[in-house]
Amino acid sequence: MTGALALAGCGGSGGSGDTGPELSVSASYMPQPITGEMAAGFFVLTNKGGTKDELTSVTSDAAGSVTMHETVGQSMREVTSLDVPAHGQLVFKSGGNHLMFEKLKGKPKQGQKVSVELHFAKSDPLTVEMPVKSATYNPATGH
Repeated sequence: MTGALALAGCGGSGGSGDTGPELSVSASYMPQPITGEMAAGFFVLTNKGGTKDELTSVTSDAAGSVTMHETVGQSMREVTSLDVPAHGQLVFKSGGNHLMFEKLKGKPKQGQKVSVELHFAKSDPLTVEMPVKSATYNPATGH
């Protein structure tokens, strides 16, 4: 399928009875960028824990900067953080929340992987190996 990674994050303070955030990533991918300037990134961030967390930033050696965006109606806007609900998901998909890789240091090609690090308010960072798919990849069909 998508070669998705499931990475377990460390929860918060770990006190007895504390069900802090339990984060994992699946269905990650980057459509092969058309230009060498910018690229998008998508994934599903799942929190099985009983405490919400917040995605506060994303970094990658593949780009000068990585920004988070949300789409509301027909407009896209950059955000500084996104909530990861307790017992829920934060979904990054085409037409919705997404990452923008800006000032690419090279043009990622289909079949390669781009490493990204997700940073959170409570949990330890997660590293994700994001596979580069075709520019027209649709996760619903796997093509």
